Amino acid sequence: MVSLQFRSPHWRARVQHNIPAEELGPLGPLMADAVSKCVHCGFCLQACPTYQVMGEEMDSPRGRIYLLKEVLEGSLPLDEATPYIDRCLGCLSCEPACPSGVPYRNLITPFRILAEPIRARTRFDRFLRWVILQTLPYPNRFRLSAILGGLGKRFASAMPRRMKEMTALLPTKLPAARPLPELTPAVGTRRARVALLAGCAQQVLAPDINHAAIRVLSNSGVEVVVPKNQVCCGAIAAHTGAGELACKLARQNLVAFPQDVDCIITTAAGCGSGMHEYPVWLKNDSKEGEAKKLAVLVKDVSAFLLELGPLNLVPLERPTRIAYHDACHLANGQGITSQPRALLQQIGNLEVVEVKGGQNCCGSAGTYNIEQPEAAHLLGQQKAEAILATGAVAVASGNIGCIVQLQHHLETLGSGVRVRHTVEWLADSIRA
Repeated sequence: MVSLQFRSPHWRARVQHNIPAEELGPLGPLMADAVSKCVHCGFCLQACPTYQVMGEEMDSPRGRIYLLKEVLEGSLPLDEATPYIDRCLGCLSCEPACPSGVPYRNLITPFRILAEPIRARTRFDRFLRWVILQTLPYPNRFRLSAILGGLGKRFASAMPRRMKEMTALLPTKLPAARPLPELTPAVGTRRARVALLAGCAQQVLAPDINHAAIRVLSNSGVEVVVPKNQVCCGAIAAHTGAGELACKLARQNLVAFPQDVDCIITTAAGCGSGMHEYPVWLKNDSKEGEAKKLAVLVKDVSAFLLELGPLNLVPLERPTRIAYHDACHLANGQGITSQPRALLQQIGNLEVVEVKGGQNCCGSAGTYNIEQPEAAHLLGQQKAEAILATGAVAVASGNIGCIVQLQHHLETLGSGVRVRHTVEWLADSIRA
């Protein structure tokens, strides 16, 4: 067992040697367990997108685990490790590749949460993170900032490079706002009752996704409730180290979401994965028990629909070939890979093809394409090129971040290939 000590949130004089793991803060034992399970076999290296791109041991999961162990035990200054930790996508592709079952997610996110308050950052980095955390989790704020960012594209040449790269991801024109109904009854005999997570950026950038989900669910005999007081799931905050904000948002959702539903539906992979992490964020908190109950209810829309049974779908008018893109926090974070494909294969005249290297992250990864634009650009370009090589005319995916990233890079390559959510393809074919 690794010996280390945290006195969260202030651990400047934090590290001592030979402190039993049992005496750590609530996140400490999770991290110590993850470190101790790594046998340094190296199976994770070829599964890690940043290692493939950078070819540096410290930019692999094995290397990062070694660095984190050294920092936690006091053998390495924090700020010598953070450049490598920052370049981690958090895509969790290392987890299914690991024969020892290292729960890497229980190491990288807690470490970022504990490190963020005292680590070194430039003023611009702190400003950029402040902008992200003050806008993305709040749809109204994000809509305003996205409009301003879109207008600012015409002055891109005068912007700092990082701001220019951030605004490049925004659409020139935002879709019109489409508020969600608080209650949509089931069509026909009610088979289930679910609550829907509305999401944050998705409401602004692609509001049709949730409406498509409601259409498919209701026409499949499912009553859909959209809790009025729900907020951002907190995943962006947690995965960027803003632990207090993540916990605040999680607690609000524990109150907002009803318990008398069959499940809580998510249409964004990152959100679903984040809500499953509520018991980790609220470890030893008075709300930990409630967090566990809620996490059990959370289910991606594709997994729920496949369990529900065959959908009443009509074929497409003409044969269409689409590529399926595995969102990391759907495939690796939640273990959902076959379900979206199985649903799409129920649509007549729709051919679903695989993307070479499809297991690799597209480079979106929450706010990664904003904070690490160079690596994100390379990964996004590689994925876009692999999609074009399939000959597909469109793409299906299950995460808004991936959809934005892929669409941006496909357009940059001059392609007319469009990217849509899996549930939008189903909505087009559902027999009303």
